[in-house]
Amino acid sequence: MNKNLLKSKMVLHGETAKCLCEALGITEQSFSQKINNPAGGQFTQREIKVIVERYSLTDSEIKDIFFTNNSNNNAVGTPTTQTNKE
Repeated sequence: MNKNLLKSKMVLHGETAKCLCEALGITEQSFSQKINNPAGGQFTQREIKVIVERYSLTDSEIKDIFFTNNSNNNAVGTPTTQTNKE
Protein backbone atom coordinates (compact mmCIF):
# COMPACT_ATOMS: atom_id res chain seq x y z
CA MET A 1 0.00 0.00 0.00
CA ASN A 2 1.24 3.46 -0.85
CA LYS A 3 -0.06 5.59 2.02
CA ASN A 4 1.62 8.75 0.73
CA LEU A 5 -0.26 8.56 -2.56
CA LEU A 6 -3.55 7.97 -0.75
CA LYS A 7 -2.85 10.90 1.57
CA SER A 8 -2.02 13.11 -1.43
CA LYS A 9 -5.39 12.25 -3.00
CA MET A 10 -7.10 13.13 0.27
CA VAL A 11 -5.33 16.52 0.34
CA LEU A 12 -6.18 17.22 -3.31
CA HIS A 13 -9.84 16.70 -2.41
CA GLY A 14 -9.58 18.83 0.72
CA GLU A 15 -10.26 15.94 3.05
CA THR A 16 -8.89 14.83 6.37
CA ALA A 17 -8.60 11.30 7.67
CA LYS A 18 -11.65 12.00 9.81
CA CYS A 19 -13.76 12.84 6.73
CA LEU A 20 -12.66 9.73 4.90
CA CYS A 21 -13.20 7.54 7.96
CA GLU A 22 -16.76 8.79 8.28
CA ALA A 23 -17.40 7.95 4.62
CA LEU A 24 -15.88 4.49 5.11
CA GLY A 25 -17.69 3.84 8.37
CA ILE A 26 -14.48 3.05 10.24
CA THR A 27 -12.67 4.64 13.15
CA GLU A 28 -9.61 6.81 12.72
CA GLN A 29 -7.68 4.21 14.72
CA SER A 30 -8.70 1.47 12.28
CA PHE A 31 -7.75 3.70 9.32
CA SER A 32 -4.37 4.44 10.87
CA GLN A 33 -3.71 0.75 11.41
CA LYS A 34 -4.63 -0.04 7.82
CA ILE A 35 -2.23 2.51 6.34
CA ASN A 36 0.62 2.35 8.85
CA ASN A 37 0.91 -1.16 10.22
CA PRO A 38 1.51 -4.21 8.04
CA ALA A 39 -0.26 -6.35 10.63
CA GLY A 40 -3.05 -3.80 11.07
CA GLY A 41 -5.30 -5.15 8.35
CA GLN A 42 -6.17 -4.19 4.84
CA PHE A 43 -8.97 -2.20 3.32
CA THR A 44 -12.02 -4.24 2.40
CA GLN A 45 -13.29 -4.32 -1.16
CA ARG A 46 -16.18 -2.09 -0.10
CA GLU A 47 -13.79 0.44 1.46
CA ILE A 48 -11.61 0.47 -1.64
CA LYS A 49 -14.68 1.01 -3.80
CA VAL A 50 -15.73 4.00 -1.69
CA ILE A 51 -12.23 5.50 -1.92
CA VAL A 52 -12.05 4.89 -5.68
CA GLU A 53 -15.40 6.58 -6.29
CA ARG A 54 -14.77 9.40 -3.81
CA TYR A 55 -11.47 10.40 -5.41
CA SER A 56 -12.22 9.28 -9.01
CA LEU A 57 -9.11 7.10 -9.03
CA THR A 58 -7.82 5.70 -12.30
CA ASP A 59 -6.96 2.02 -12.68
CA SER A 60 -3.29 2.93 -12.44
CA GLU A 61 -3.84 4.90 -9.23
CA ILE A 62 -5.83 2.03 -7.70
CA LYS A 63 -2.96 -0.34 -8.42
CA ASP A 64 -0.36 2.12 -7.14
CA ILE A 65 -2.22 2.89 -3.91
CA PHE A 66 -3.63 -0.48 -2.88
CA PHE A 67 -1.62 -3.16 -4.63
CA THR A 68 1.95 -1.94 -4.57
CA ASN A 69 4.41 -3.09 -1.96
CA ASN A 70 6.09 0.17 -1.04
CA SER A 71 8.57 -0.62 1.75
CA ASN A 72 9.15 3.06 2.45
CA ASN A 73 5.59 3.20 3.75
CA ASN A 74 5.59 0.03 5.89
CA ALA A 75 3.29 -1.19 3.19
CA VAL A 76 0.81 -3.96 2.97
CA GLY A 77 -0.32 -5.16 -0.41
CA THR A 78 0.44 -7.53 -3.17
CA PRO A 79 4.21 -7.94 -3.30
CA THR A 80 5.86 -6.88 -6.50
CA THR A 81 7.79 -9.50 -8.40
CA GLN A 82 11.53 -9.26 -7.99
CA THR A 83 14.09 -10.85 -10.23
CA ASN A 84 17.52 -11.89 -9.17
CA LYS A 85 20.20 -10.40 -11.39
CA GLU A 86 23.47 -12.20 -11.08
